[in-house]
Amino acid sequence: MDDDYYSIDSILAENQKIQCKFKQDIPDMGHLDGGSERDIKRDSKVQVPLWMAYILIYSNYADFTIPGPFVTRVQNALRAEPTSVKLAGLVGAGGLWYGFGRMLFSLLDDEHGDLMSALLARTFRQRLLEVIDQAQHFAALGHASGGHMNDATQSFREGLDATERERE
Repeated sequence: MDDDYYSIDSILAENQKIQCKFKQDIPDMGHLDGGSERDIKRDSKVQVPLWMAYILIYSNYADFTIPGPFVTRVQNALRAEPTSVKLAGLVGAGGLWYGFGRMLFSLLDDEHGDLMSALLARTFRQRLLEVIDQAQHFAALGHASGGHMNDATQSFREGLDATERERE
């Protein structure tokens, strides 16, 4: 995804915000924080889009914290029962949880990158069986039956990531 400059999914994933903590004062950039301050002060925490965070972090102006969709609480929920987690609700705009996770790889050291990769792959594999099962079920029902589904099925479908919803 990150190699495709014109990919809408890539653009949306890179537009997700992460919190950066600045290591030094940055003059004339206070507008990034959305406040009235002219400058960003050292140790200020500012939410910036991922595409901007790359520049700030690699230029050694800031560090970042792991964003909410990938914190320990979410990881534990995914380990316990991956189909119960509404991935689409974790990232907003289009539900690109997998894409956002892939974009974070380049900001993480090898150890944390490997853990992130394993989390994404394991989650996808474990949820894929349910996606396939539901796709076959609803294809067999057809439009004539109205596609009646129970609450658990409806909840799972509403929480699908954009990657899981693709129809190609």
